[in-house]
Amino acid sequence: MSRPPGHPIFLTEFEADVRAGLMKPAQKELYSKYLYDDLGTALFEAITLLPEYGLTRADLRLLRKHARELPERAGNVAVAVELGSGSGEKSREILPHLVIHNPITYCPIDLSSAALSRCQRDVDDIPHLKVVPIEDSYIDGLASASKLRKPETSMLVLFLGSSIGNFEPHVAETFLKAIRGHLRPGDLFLLSTDLVKSIDRMVPAYDDALGVTAAFNLNLLVRINRELGANFDLTNFRHEARYNEPEQRIEMHLRSTADQTVSINGNFTVHLKPGETIWTESSYKFRTEQVRSISERAGFNCEVQWVDAEWPFAQTLLRAR
Repeated sequence: MSRPPGHPIFLTEFEADVRAGLMKPAQKELYSKYLYDDLGTALFEAITLLPEYGLTRADLRLLRKHARELPERAGNVAVAVELGSGSGEKSREILPHLVIHNPITYCPIDLSSAALSRCQRDVDDIPHLKVVPIEDSYIDGLASASKLRKPETSMLVLFLGSSIGNFEPHVAETFLKAIRGHLRPGDLFLLSTDLVKSIDRMVPAYDDALGVTAAFNLNLLVRINRELGANFDLTNFRHEARYNEPEQRIEMHLRSTADQTVSINGNFTVHLKPGETIWTESSYKFRTEQVRSISERAGFNCEVQWVDAEWPFAQTLLRAR
């Protein structure tokens, strides 16, 4: 689970995606990007603080240990770009080391204007740092940010928090290739990935004892009710997280506990049988060699790979070739 790649959300697109996903005959599903309305985003921020959810703390531990190495490896960085910056908590661990050598333009990219405002406020005290927030999707935002670099300078792109795990594997590789397309040879890309670990550690991270993740998942139905005029009864659903070992992914589902028919906006209805599920999110887990392999196919060389020992998690520093 992590903040997914952003797209502007249009009501007609939302309804079309809900209809297409819920009409699938074998496995009903809803896109994970719709989990992140204002309440969903707030619930996700709460999830990152839970004792069961070790991903965020592992990411921060690695940054605190290794961020000081980035300036020497990155060279003459003029622009630092963060995809899905959120509040910018992680970039604060990196930016002070970069500005020691050169003034830096920092471009946080996010679809949430509130997150970008908070991010700008939280990094404004860093000297020699120019903040240029970009409210856009990842690739379009990166295209805009890349135009800010000066000749003979390099760019550093950050994709932290293991957001790459929300992509299907073939989509992840396509996405990495798109990022590479906006970089010049020698530019650096720091990629965070959650690693495969024991099931008794992975599953509770998505099914916490306090029930915050369950609320986060069920909120998707609340959003559909509110924005699309549906009549989902939340008491007829149960949050479920499970590990699909062959696919190396955690799956989040909403399981129907009753025989029920739901109307969406009066335009179509969906029937759910007891035990039937709606698949709402995948969080792929990686092995370190898989991260290197997919990155190399996308046009990068692995500069260095750091792994957190407490919660198996990797940050891979990649150089565009």
